[in-house]
Amino acid sequence: MATITFDTLKFVTHLKESGLAEKQAVAITEAFREAHSEAEVATRRDVDELHLEMKAIEARLEVKLAETKSELIRWVVGAGFFQTTLIAALLLKLIK
Repeated sequence: MATITFDTLKFVTHLKESGLAEKQAVAITEAFREAHSEAEVATRRDVDELHLEMKAIEARLEVKLAETKSELIRWVVGAGFFQTTLIAALLLKLIK
C-alpha cells in the first residue's frame, strides 16, 4: 500500500482558525497523523492494479471453462457413439 500524504500545517491552521488553542490543534493533529499512518489505506492505484489482476484471472478462468466444456462435449459425443455402436452390435447379434 502507498503512503497517503497529510499536510499537518494546514490541518493545525484550520483547527486554530476554528477556535482551538494552538496546543490543542497540534495535539489533535499529531494524534490524527499517528492514527492515519498506522492505517493501511488503499490508493486509487492499488484498486486499479487489483482490478487488472482480477480481469486477468477472469480471462484465464473463461479459457479454462471453454476448454472444460469442449472436453465434456467430446466425452458425451464419444459415449453416444459408443452406445449406438453397442446397441447396433447387439441388434445384429439378435437378428442372426
